[in-house]
Amino acid sequence: MSNCIASELLKNGKTVIYQTAPVLLESVIDYKMNRQKDVNNNFYNSILDCDLLIIDDLGTESLNSMKLSELFTILNTRILNLNNKITKTIISTNLNINDIFKNYEERIGSRIVGYYDIYYFFGEDLRFKKGKIQ
Repeated sequence: MSNCIASELLKNGKTVIYQTAPVLLESVIDYKMNRQKDVNNNFYNSILDCDLLIIDDLGTESLNSMKLSELFTILNTRILNLNNKITKTIISTNLNINDIFKNYEERIGSRIVGYYDIYYFFGEDLRFKKGKIQ
């Protein structure tokens, strides 16, 4: 579903970043720690400013205080329009609400619960249906 939403927004000239939580948070930390010397200077701003940020598989990343801090900053900036622009974020996860509060700081969990519409999807994994996973 996230891919379909992203595709429609891209057709309408909107900017979209789609990334898994582990790669997104590692990339942000690498950028901030200057481990990626060739990274475009606008990398971090593009995460904060893109029209739609899709964070896939939240809960699969290994957590530490830096990643928690960066996740909070990204969510908070986008929620409160601290970037002076209305931006939207989609988060996909297999975690339930209780797991979000267990795995993340309360301030992250409260923002997810307080500012996001939460939808539960049920049914067969389409990857199994397509025969890609045996």
